[in-house]
Amino acid sequence: MTGPAAHLAGIKTLFQTKFSTDGSKARGTLNNCGSGPTPWGTFLTCEENWAVYFNMPANATLPDAKTLAGRTRYGVASTALAGGAGKLLGQGWHTPVDAAGETTFARWNAAASGATAADDFRNEPHTFGYNLEIDPANPNSVPAKRVSMGRFAHEAAVYSKLVAGQPIAFYMGCDSRNEYIYKFVSKENWNPADAGVGMAAGDKYLNEGKLYAAKFNDDGTGQWLELDISVAAIKNYTTFAFTNQAEVLVFTRHAADAVGATKMDRPEWGSVNPANGEVYFCLTNNSSTFRKPGTTNAANPRAYEDPDGKKGSGNPNGHIIRFRESNNASTATSFQWDIFVFGSEEDAQKDSVNLSQLTGNNSFSSPDGLWFSPVTGILWIQTDDGAFTDETNCMLLASVPGAVGDGGIWAVPNSMAGTTATQTTFVGGLLGESRLRRFLVGPKGAEVTGLAETADGKTLLVNIQHPGEDTPAIGADANFTHQSQWPGSGVMTGVAGYGVAGRPRSATIVITRTDGGVIGR
Repeated sequence: MTGPAAHLAGIKTLFQTKFSTDGSKARGTLNNCGSGPTPWGTFLTCEENWAVYFNMPANATLPDAKTLAGRTRYGVASTALAGGAGKLLGQGWHTPVDAAGETTFARWNAAASGATAADDFRNEPHTFGYNLEIDPANPNSVPAKRVSMGRFAHEAAVYSKLVAGQPIAFYMGCDSRNEYIYKFVSKENWNPADAGVGMAAGDKYLNEGKLYAAKFNDDGTGQWLELDISVAAIKNYTTFAFTNQAEVLVFTRHAADAVGATKMDRPEWGSVNPANGEVYFCLTNNSSTFRKPGTTNAANPRAYEDPDGKKGSGNPNGHIIRFRESNNASTATSFQWDIFVFGSEEDAQKDSVNLSQLTGNNSFSSPDGLWFSPVTGILWIQTDDGAFTDETNCMLLASVPGAVGDGGIWAVPNSMAGTTATQTTFVGGLLGESRLRRFLVGPKGAEVTGLAETADGKTLLVNIQHPGEDTPAIGADANFTHQSQWPGSGVMTGVAGYGVAGRPRSATIVITRTDGGVIGR
């Protein structure tokens, strides 16, 4: 566990458990999503949907009110289960009996069962929700949770263009509906000599710095709002009474609420254009709970119903937003933004839903993963979709990025359940098929996620995750009717455990051109 030196004592207090009575260590990592490389050769693996694994048995002693208020904002159990029944969140990991002397399962019981936090696991939820730095090249290295980068449902962490003698910015999304986009700026300036140094460089650049949340203004400008106890909006916030900077870093969502950051349509992966340093973020989707006509904003401008009435309302298809830092500086506190592309079915209304004029060759929904090729400059877009799957599966698309400001202003008429409103937004140059094209479509039930490229640009490696997600258990449907058998059924015929005799499996696929050339040229 790491953090800024001046606030480390406060962080250790919030990390104190029966396992680590001094609060210096966390035990393991959970639900890692969207890793990001660092300039010094390590990886940040991001703890995403960690909150629901904690529970408290019936009649459990509850922690103090402030701890419970912190939990509620993150979706961690804040009430005891009623009568031993009630709803079990997550997997019920707190219920098995531990072996003598062990607390493998007890740690998921977040009740205040002991005299102090050092006697139980009431603080265990505080030890998850971070960027975990690992060094794959050094098996003897100790992973570190970088508390300075904030605690939330992390999805990827990508760094700014490197400039020697200037700080490094890391951009991060909180993967939940109506959550925020964040930036961490290192206190130390980048030194190219640190490339390949490993975890020691992580200690140098990721323990000390400033944390910000993004506010997207309706005029196409934006601000980075610092998350610091000295900020009046945080210091005087009555919904959650912050007492020190350690609490700001551990209860980051509350701090972003306090300063008035912009609630986004589920921020997931980001990526930085190596050509110009502009930052792109997937806003995967939002539901009608949060997006209705009159509750939109310029950065999240659509509120509509699935045109065929099958797959949801709100902003079910999502979009990709991008921004350019003022003076292209990692330390900038202001930026310009527009919307790069809107996900949509190709036959949706072009004035209100299909604003990017998508066709049958590039229509998509729910962008999730983003990655820029350093070889070709292509922006690859991956989807994790439940709103367009009545027509097609999740996919990988290739796009030509353009630049912030290459489009114009659009008035978006929103309509849902008889309610209408118009939202003005800033839209990038509309993408024709020459600038956005579907590259591959995944098997049924799969998310297409995670992308890497060899240094020569001639090979892509793409992950196909949880194909056949809704496939019934073996024996319930012997023929897997209407479900996936991937990668069996002709893809890997004869491989034991696949196809009709087994079940679908996740895998990494390797793609090359038949002529051996660079993919995308």
